[in-house]
Amino acid sequence: MKPNPTRSALILIDMENGFVDHRGGHCIRGAQATIPACTRALDMARSKGIPVFFVKRIYRADGSDVELTRYAAWKAGGHACTPASQGPNSAQAPESLRPQPGDYTIIKPRWSAFFQTELDLILRRLDVRTVILAGTTTPNCIRTSCYDAISLEYNTVILTDCCSSQTEEIQRVNLEDMQRAGAILMDTAAFTGYGPDTIQDISAAIRAEMLASDVFPEPFTAERDAVGWVDRW
Repeated sequence: MKPNPTRSALILIDMENGFVDHRGGHCIRGAQATIPACTRALDMARSKGIPVFFVKRIYRADGSDVELTRYAAWKAGGHACTPASQGPNSAQAPESLRPQPGDYTIIKPRWSAFFQTELDLILRRLDVRTVILAGTTTPNCIRTSCYDAISLEYNTVILTDCCSSQTEEIQRVNLEDMQRAGAILMDTAAFTGYGPDTIQDISAAIRAEMLASDVFPEPFTAERDAVGWVDRW
């Protein structure tokens, strides 16, 4: 394992044939065009010592774990992304987007890369503070992963030319919403210069401010018979 001075991880979500290939049952219109940018991002991350996580959605053949809101489309689309599947409607990834030695693979049961997966546990073991999200689809898997990452106190970057939606308008408004929620938008051209000082560790900055302060987290009185604010609830 290489040193990771940026304390970051690149998370590539759902870049599988079933979502990317135009013959796939869950094809996302803009996904195919992002393959070159995603490939460049993977290469750059590995060269910088940034661990790469491939987060995949694989459906059981009987449909027992398909999302309620996707089940009808999953049946109509030919039961895409089942285990060991190959070809244009499969969980197989395009050739340039497949794991290499040293990469991680996470199988997720729902949209978010964090929901009921071991991703957060491994990131913390690796001392990762910033997650860099790429893949498809922006309004579903990227967005839910983004909000979960922010909730879990990760600095969160979205590689804008490495994620995709069904329309340009859906892509634009979702990127804008994530930016308003605190995500940092960046394209692969900017990622070329990504280094240890590119992203501020917001959580660390807040913690330093708290440690330097003499403010108690809650109002408190040391008087024996006084009624504290908690007792008024």
